[in-house]
Amino acid sequence: MSLLTDLINLNFSETTEKIIAEYIWIGGSGMDIRSKARTLPRPVTDASKLPKWNYDGSSTGQAPGEDSEVILYPQAIFRDPFRRGNNILVMCDCYTPAGEPIPTNKRFNAAKIFSHPHVVSEEPWYGIEQEYTLLQKDVQWPLGWPVGGYPGPQGPYYCAAGTDKAFGRDIVNSHYRACLYAGINISGINGEVMPGQWEFQVGPAVGISAGDELWVARYILERITEIAGAVLSFDPKPIKGDWNGAGAHTNYSTKSMRSDGGYEVIKKAIEKLGKRHKEHIAAYGEGNERRLTGRHETADINTFVWGVANRGASIRVGRETEKNGKGYFEDRRPASNMDPYVVTSMIAETTILWKP
Repeated sequence: MSLLTDLINLNFSETTEKIIAEYIWIGGSGMDIRSKARTLPRPVTDASKLPKWNYDGSSTGQAPGEDSEVILYPQAIFRDPFRRGNNILVMCDCYTPAGEPIPTNKRFNAAKIFSHPHVVSEEPWYGIEQEYTLLQKDVQWPLGWPVGGYPGPQGPYYCAAGTDKAFGRDIVNSHYRACLYAGINISGINGEVMPGQWEFQVGPAVGISAGDELWVARYILERITEIAGAVLSFDPKPIKGDWNGAGAHTNYSTKSMRSDGGYEVIKKAIEKLGKRHKEHIAAYGEGNERRLTGRHETADINTFVWGVANRGASIRVGRETEKNGKGYFEDRRPASNMDPYVVTSMIAETTILWKP
């Protein structure tokens, strides 16, 4: 086994210019992250210089068996924290051989919105708070919980330390460092309210890069839990009862919001979001109705309400934003399993382009 470890960590850059590129894409469920590797003749730092590739879409629920080829278009490059050296992770989106985006390609429409001149001029910034739950591999029960039983009630676990309160910290810290190595703008981590649940934050990221970075951060976390023998869950309410769910709170600002007088722009944007509440909820993740109950730091799914420093609101404005008269706000509605391409572009479209 020591030899196997040596070979896995082998630095082959001493003997060849060739590198390994891990092509990553989103599968047919919208949450399954797929990848496969190929050898390239030399290091590459520009995604547009990478070759397109293909895969069997009939095996991912994205194409029929009689016409199964789906084409991968490289879109963003990250350093590979697993192979290291000049090796790379490549975030891709998916197209038919004729060049049409397949139905599960949510990046394509997001890129159109983010390339609109009005959106570009507003420089939308995002900070996404990705919550997730670590599960025991064989029993699908949260890490650190007694099998078939429950820990003590919520209260001691949020941002806590200790063997009886913080479960899975090695996984979390490994992920933090791996994301920094990869070039992802990960801005922090913390333990969450439900034991076995954690959060990492990506951002500030501009436009489409927020989606690229969050998806690759999710991929890296999947790989680390694979190594650790744990199961990663993005279910928005993994445990029924008096336990917090898991969200992906999305912090957002535009150039106008960050400028003097931005608080009025923020209030107008929130008003527009309220008018499209149902459309946003429909696009904010599967099973979100189990989480947005009006309890456990959420607003009821059928009600749109905003407030300053109110964690029970649909939209929360920070005290500092109110005080400074400019800044950002937080959309607390997205579920942990939301598609960041969909959520970020929809917020931009509603607040910048949509005319009620």
